[in-house]
Amino acid sequence: MEEGSVKCGENVNESASGGRPPNPLAGSFRQTPCKPTLVRHSFQVKTRSINVSSEPENSSENCETEFIPIVRSGGWADKGFRQSMEDVYVCCDNFMQDYGLKNFCDGPHAFYGVFDGHGGKHAADFACSNIPKFITEDVGFPMEIERVVSSAFLHTDTAFAEACSLNSSLASGTTALAALLIGRSLVVANAGDCRAVLCRKGKAIEMSRDHKPACSKEKKRIEASGGYVYDGYLNGQLNVARAIGDWHMEGLKDSNGLGPLSAEPEVMEVKLMEEDEFLIMGCDGIWDVFRSQNAVDFARRKLQEHNDPVVCCKELVAEALKRRSGDNLAVVVVCFHLRPPPPLTAPRPRVQRSISAEGLRELQSFLDSLGN
Repeated sequence: MEEGSVKCGENVNESASGGRPPNPLAGSFRQTPCKPTLVRHSFQVKTRSINVSSEPENSSENCETEFIPIVRSGGWADKGFRQSMEDVYVCCDNFMQDYGLKNFCDGPHAFYGVFDGHGGKHAADFACSNIPKFITEDVGFPMEIERVVSSAFLHTDTAFAEACSLNSSLASGTTALAALLIGRSLVVANAGDCRAVLCRKGKAIEMSRDHKPACSKEKKRIEASGGYVYDGYLNGQLNVARAIGDWHMEGLKDSNGLGPLSAEPEVMEVKLMEEDEFLIMGCDGIWDVFRSQNAVDFARRKLQEHNDPVVCCKELVAEALKRRSGDNLAVVVVCFHLRPPPPLTAPRPRVQRSISAEGLRELQSFLDSLGN
């Protein structure tokens, strides 16, 4: 059994040192097997934004100063009981600096991702390397964050198709979960069955939706695209409804990227508040054995003990293995404060007191005697 933090493009037959998050400028971050010409989409990307706040979100309001998160992150991965490792993650606390860009407002500029490959690891490595690259190259970044992130997923899918046409050995697919934090604005984009969960004062808030073929919304989209769901599998072949890659699988995507299998992510944005403590991003191997609230409770308890997001990730993975998760495991934890999560204080319940009719008579008799 192998464990350690996994870098984009790194050979996971060897563990990374110290469980440190990967450096996106390191050579292992770049995908090197081929250099395809990256094609830009010319169409308008449609995004789906789900608001978990009581107030409407606006990407142009990223520089509000009521609360400025201080980010600390960590990640961990383990091949588990599988023979090979196909999961990849990335932690980039200084996203703009690492890509040679200037911060456009106060607060963090960070990028995090979890990529769960299938049929090989090439697609996961490719997505991990290229999604952040496409984000920074888009002329709409950072003002049009939701559109830019969605566009980066689709550009990556197109670029990987071209890479596979040049080198058929790359044929594979991957789900993709990305989180971009600019100031107070947290944007999460998901295509597949990885999941992001925000801890707000101990409560789990799901920042993504699992894209399973049997889900009614996904099934309707699949059937409208000419596909079908058989025994929970897309066209009887794949157990996710959205993914990057899989161009080699017949009937899932046409040459324009349209078809039952979609690479378009669902996007959710939220303005972080003082009560927001940390974010968990994990592959489906984590969520096979953890409910969202259960994972938040577990991680919160561990962070209260040692306040170390890397160690917390390692403990989440170890617990998933203890619970007999049968998949590769990868998880990222992003803390928004320097301090550990505070203890939760339950409000004192109001005690309802009553007095019997006999007690009322005795009290009245006592008061009457005082009057005499």
